[in-house]
Amino acid sequence: MDVPASHVVDVWLPDLARFAPDHPLRTLLRKADPLAHGARGYMDGLAARFHLPGVAMPSGALTREWMAGDAGTASWLCADPAWVQPDLNGARLLACGQMQLSMDDAQAFAEPLKPLFDEAGMALMVSAPDHWHVRLPAGAAAPDFAAPEQALGEDLYYHLPQGPEGRPWRILLNEVQVMLHQHPLNAERRQRGLPPVNHVWLWGAGTLPGTVRTPVTEVVGDDTLLAALASQAKVPRTSRTEVAVASATPGTLIDLQDLPVEDIAARWTPSLLALAGQQPLQLSFASGERWVHKPWHRLRFWRGSGP
Repeated sequence: MDVPASHVVDVWLPDLARFAPDHPLRTLLRKADPLAHGARGYMDGLAARFHLPGVAMPSGALTREWMAGDAGTASWLCADPAWVQPDLNGARLLACGQMQLSMDDAQAFAEPLKPLFDEAGMALMVSAPDHWHVRLPAGAAAPDFAAPEQALGEDLYYHLPQGPEGRPWRILLNEVQVMLHQHPLNAERRQRGLPPVNHVWLWGAGTLPGTVRTPVTEVVGDDTLLAALASQAKVPRTSRTEVAVASATPGTLIDLQDLPVEDIAARWTPSLLALAGQQPLQLSFASGERWVHKPWHRLRFWRGSGP
């Protein structure tokens, strides 16, 4: 049975298996009540909380609008800088976004790629160092590219557009890889112990949705796509701070799912424990498990062990 979002503070956390038995957050779970499993993963977690009118998540258009305000009626793709590592059986996506780029470096990497996209009738734009976008020509359709979380660590072959309609995209992406492999900035990055930027990951095709609905009344978090969805749904967003977490009220979504569990233990659990004494919490793990903890549950002193 679900608890209405307006009745709880929804704390979105990493996979439960990452939390060691002695992690301080488990003190809340030992006294909380389990709920039915919810959405698993990042994209499904967003889709469960933000409802779009019958379309797949157009991440490109949403994030471009939030970052540049010019998505309009065009169709967009995310085109995030990425690191692909060749191996004996092909090549694997090891990183996408979060490549520790400055804006100058991002522009330098993107500049030689722009003519490739221009020739295909598209426009490559650097919206932020780690977030690039491609504007598609009017009426053009894009394949169903995988989101980064679906492809990380996997062979690229299984995530390339297939068939005759996918051939132009395969050619384009191959040319992008060749161009980036030869880029002099990658030699500098290797000298600094940084991975090369040798690929552009395309995903999240679509146009800006007419409406975005959500039961969430406030967001505490720094994720780009989450911020874009909150903006379209006209929901206020606060940057992730200990004060914002400790003072959250029912209806708030607190996004911690992208953080290492060690950081959650050291920095965020004290605020969560303080909040749990004041407000009902829904602890929603990215692996799907969910619990509800109410302030009076702290009196369940007999629950000395648990999940």
